[in-house]
Amino acid sequence: MIEVRNLNKSFGEKHILKDFSFVFEKGKSNLIIGESGTGKSVLIKCMVGLVQPDNGEILYNGEDFVSMDYAAQKNIRQDIGMLFQGSALYDSMTSEENVKFPLSMFTEMSEAEKRDRAQFCLERVNLPQAGKLFPAELSGGMKKRVAIARAIAMKPQYLFCDEPNSGLDPRTSILIDDLIKEITEEYQMTTVVITHDMNSVLEIGDRIAFLHKGKKIWEGTRHEILRADNEELSKFVYATKFLQQFRDRLNA
Repeated sequence: MIEVRNLNKSFGEKHILKDFSFVFEKGKSNLIIGESGTGKSVLIKCMVGLVQPDNGEILYNGEDFVSMDYAAQKNIRQDIGMLFQGSALYDSMTSEENVKFPLSMFTEMSEAEKRDRAQFCLERVNLPQAGKLFPAELSGGMKKRVAIARAIAMKPQYLFCDEPNSGLDPRTSILIDDLIKEITEEYQMTTVVITHDMNSVLEIGDRIAFLHKGKKIWEGTRHEILRADNEELSKFVYATKFLQQFRDRLNA
């Protein structure tokens, strides 16, 4: 579990995060949604230590990450898996080598152990034959799955996903959503997902925080979001004419 309490971050005179508080639950898909520029990426960067917040607390299983020294923060980071928006695979490495990379960096596993772990992770994301393929030989959805395999290679307690469906077609997006939810529940990870994709919100949003101008102005579940009584959230959820017509029928 991760609990964020009263987190604030400014850059110069621009106040990006304003007293953000939220509990990211273990074994759940915790989604951060909101329009571009509302502070979602800054929030995640604060949570993984890439940006220092001005004040507030980020509690990993009750321990404040913000006030930890470098060594303690490093230990927490080794329990974090990251799925980047563009997958961020190394072009010069095969899929297997990409998955093995964090194992080589942070463990003393033998080459055989790393190879076995990489193959296990590739099989878990349904790519058992992709180990020798380079990123240029993979489709967009396959790249995402290799990136997920790399993210879980270290058996993390926490998984951060930045726009996991970016650039994918609707069917592949659903496959990635399903995979993230399955892995989250199977390994009882605390998963944090930034997304603009309402399909993802409605499919996997166990817990959802809606950011507007740096403030969390609504939280709830995928079962509650369609009927939430919040004007700004409604504008975000029902942004298209098609969805507005759906809302009208829903409320009829």
